Amino acid sequence: MVSVLEIRWHGRGGQGAWTASELLAKAAIQEGKYIQSFPEFGPERMGAPMRAFTRISTEPINLHCSIYTPDVVGVLDPTLLKTVSVADGLRKDGVLIINTRSSPADLRKQLNLSGCKLWTVSATDIATKILGRPITNTAMLGAVARASEIVELRSLEKAVTTRFPAKLAERNIAVVREAYKEAKAG
Repeated sequence: MVSVLEIRWHGRGGQGAWTASELLAKAAIQEGKYIQSFPEFGPERMGAPMRAFTRISTEPINLHCSIYTPDVVGVLDPTLLKTVSVADGLRKDGVLIINTRSSPADLRKQLNLSGCKLWTVSATDIATKILGRPITNTAMLGAVARASEIVELRSLEKAVTTRFPAKLAERNIAVVREAYKEAKAG
C-alpha cells in the first residue's frame, strides 16, 4: 500500500508558507521519499491569505491537484483563524498545528474542534527571540516535524542549510529546534 501524507500550510503572502513547504519537501527527499510542493495564490498583495501544499510519499506521486483532505495543517499566522476555516477538510485523525500563545485546550474550545490532534507553538515569539524578526516558517517546520513525525529533525536541519547562508541557517536551525521542543499537544 502506498503511503502518501498530505500537508496544507496557511499563511499570508510574504510569511514563508511556501518556503516551509519546500523545506519540508527537501527534508523528505533526503530521507529517500517522493515529494510535491506547490503554492496556491492569485494576484493578491503581500499579506493576503495564501496556502501552500506538500505531499510526501514512499512511492512516486501521480496526483496533480490541490490538497482537499489533508493529514496535517500548519497555520503560520493566528489572525487567519478569524477569517479562514483552516481545519476544513482535515481528516478526523489529522493533525492541526497553530502558531499561537494559547494552550491547545483553550484553542480547541475557541475553535470548537473535535477529533483532530491539536498542537500549538508560539512560533512568533521563538522567531523574534532567535532571529530578531517574526518570521515563523522555520519555527512551524519544527513544530510540524514533532507533531506529525513526517521527517526527522536532522533532515530538516540539513534542508535549512541548503536554503540559507551559513549564519542565517545556523539561526534558523536554532528556531527549528526550539519550536520542536516547545510544541504542545492537547
